[in-house]
Amino acid sequence: MQEEVQNPTTYLKPATDHGWFEFVAREFGDDRINVALVNIDQRTMPGPVPTKGKTVPVDFRHIDGGVRWSDLYPSWINENSSKCPEVPMPAFESYKELDVVVARVPCNGCVEIGVRDVFRLQVNLVVANLLVRCGRAQSRVTTRPIFAVFIGSSGPMWEIFRCDDLVFQDSNFWIYKPQLRRIRQILLTPVGSCQLNNDVVSGEGLRAQTTEDERTKQPREAYSTILHSSEAYVCGAIALAQSIIQSNTTKDLVLLADDHVSPESINGLRSAGWKIKRIQRIRNPHSKKNAYNEWNYSKLRLWELAEYDKVMFIDSDFIVTRSLDEFFAHPGVSAKGDNINRFNSGLMVLEPSMCTFRTLMKRRWLVRSYNGGDQGFLNEMFPWWHRLPNKINHLTFFPSAGDHKNRDHTVPDDISGIHYLGLKPWWCYRDYDCNWDMPERQIFASDSANNIWWDVYDKMPENLTQHCSLTPKMHTIFRGHRNKARDANLPDGHWRIKIRDPRLKNVL
Repeated sequence: MQEEVQNPTTYLKPATDHGWFEFVAREFGDDRINVALVNIDQRTMPGPVPTKGKTVPVDFRHIDGGVRWSDLYPSWINENSSKCPEVPMPAFESYKELDVVVARVPCNGCVEIGVRDVFRLQVNLVVANLLVRCGRAQSRVTTRPIFAVFIGSSGPMWEIFRCDDLVFQDSNFWIYKPQLRRIRQILLTPVGSCQLNNDVVSGEGLRAQTTEDERTKQPREAYSTILHSSEAYVCGAIALAQSIIQSNTTKDLVLLADDHVSPESINGLRSAGWKIKRIQRIRNPHSKKNAYNEWNYSKLRLWELAEYDKVMFIDSDFIVTRSLDEFFAHPGVSAKGDNINRFNSGLMVLEPSMCTFRTLMKRRWLVRSYNGGDQGFLNEMFPWWHRLPNKINHLTFFPSAGDHKNRDHTVPDDISGIHYLGLKPWWCYRDYDCNWDMPERQIFASDSANNIWWDVYDKMPENLTQHCSLTPKMHTIFRGHRNKARDANLPDGHWRIKIRDPRLKNVL
């Protein structure tokens, strides 16, 4: 993975077994360099490090052998009380004034991306903590550069040490000069999705650990969504933008659209609040021609938004009910849990990077999605992700048909965002959620969620609502579903509701 070097520098090929040291010595301008060694002993060292500074092996207790990746990434947690297993760290007070942290990452024949190994994660976290806790400080305002070096056949976890920060690579080592503010932010998060961390949202922990120069830098952040291959979600994207704006956001809104979105629709999307960036679709190389998932890898274009530090992607079939701005404090990739150890990519915080984008584009040919879509691919590429609370991406999914406590499928009052599954509100009559008319789709039906979407619609000006018109084709389809529901005498009785949707006058 790490062949992508953002800012390559030309150096002669190192002549010694510690070739990384020659690079670092040139960067510092001297060889009085303090080095920490992580997961390295005399048997794995090619010889003494040729520094006139000190070289210290870092002692830490290995994570308990009984801890599995599934313990760090459970399928469900109690968001108020669940805790992660302990990942032991060194006694950091014993390691000070460091210039370089050198580590050997455990990897039994693995590649750098997609590995789910707890000891590998521990070594990466030890290195990251040493960088931000034990570097040689120059002042309270700035810090002396500090490097991370990874030796052996495997590089680091790219979720922590991103390819943008790779400054040199040889056949047997990788040298990184990380942005310490980003590393600090990552280390404020739990070691897995096993618990939430409100310190990240509050920002208190991060402010306490950042320099004055870092605190004055304003992050560049944006909400984003994508439209490609058809105009079926134009109305949804307009409503999404309006709901974000109604939440009093301070962030930009950026919409990626391919050439299947007409100029007329683009004008409506701009009027709704989106900045438009035209894109070319990206084909899923493992899909069949004309399949539903043929072009869903277009989502990878999000990583091209490198003018932003963070982007929160939100699917267009979504409504924001409370401000989500605070969740930009989370590192990428952060998302709601989906199932097993995976995340739901319908809403996710990510860190754009052309280097990451190029890597994703290369790896898409080799890495297969577990579900055939972009979500499966991204989960394989980013196995170490961070959990966001369920309330910011509440799915209209009610699988317990016999749940007498919530037979009306009412959504909770404290949610911050609703993700509409099944048939979308703007495709249906506004009088009720038309998923009720089909037994196989009733698990997605919710009149309370439907009403929330239409509340946003009602606040939109006419030049925007015209993009949400009911078409004769839609009317014919859903009249047919109502008739079938009536003939089947479906017990929910929604088919009895008289349709008063004002949009009907345009199709009758």
